[in-house]
Amino acid sequence: MTERLDDLMMRGRKIFQRDGEFCFSIDSVLLAHFPRLRKNFNVLDLGTGTAVIPILIADEVAHVQAIELNPIMAATARRSVELNELNDRITIIEGDYRELKKFFRAETFDLVTVNPPYRSLGSGAVNQSIGIANARHEFTATLDDVIRSARFALKYHGRLCMIHIAERLCEIVDCLHRHQFEMKRLRLIQPKFDRPPNLMLIEAMVGAHSGLQIEPPLIVHNDDGSYSEEIKKIYGL
Repeated sequence: MTERLDDLMMRGRKIFQRDGEFCFSIDSVLLAHFPRLRKNFNVLDLGTGTAVIPILIADEVAHVQAIELNPIMAATARRSVELNELNDRITIIEGDYRELKKFFRAETFDLVTVNPPYRSLGSGAVNQSIGIANARHEFTATLDDVIRSARFALKYHGRLCMIHIAERLCEIVDCLHRHQFEMKRLRLIQPKFDRPPNLMLIEAMVGAHSGLQIEPPLIVHNDDGSYSEEIKKIYGL
């Protein structure tokens, strides 16, 4: 299995990734830039994968706990944290976030971030790599598992920030309500200006009253296929 070291283009930070396992994409980078972070926040990243989100946000919060089921990915994430000298700010835990009570007390965190599997079982082609398949399809964690785990972790008025496919918006809103969340911010992501949204960024709060802020859409590419100015700013280009 081939391993490579990728540049995150932020403060000289780099990240290990392995071919045959799920490698982070623009989705995780967009999610890392979506939350309104505070220096005193204790953050939990569910299904952290390569730990790209914790590494990108570590300087803006008090501490990030990151849990990953895949032992190969968890070990790789730990090496990336060590490489970037962030051991005092990020803790990688190998475990199943459906069983958070084994690792944490309830209602401990200010913010939960998650880039979950987008596809329910039976929808879309399944990748032959088990690691990639589990990251894309709900083999190990359903949408309900994700939101239920976030609710266990979050304090009252804590926030969940998640990226997901736009076509599941209604299902997500219903699931959030069943677990005492109210959606507070929504930003749709369009591949190009003239294309419909395919992804969305969601912020939901535990125990909040209704009142949704719909933000301007995020356009990823210009007509010529180049990155939009906002994406260039996010990547520091």
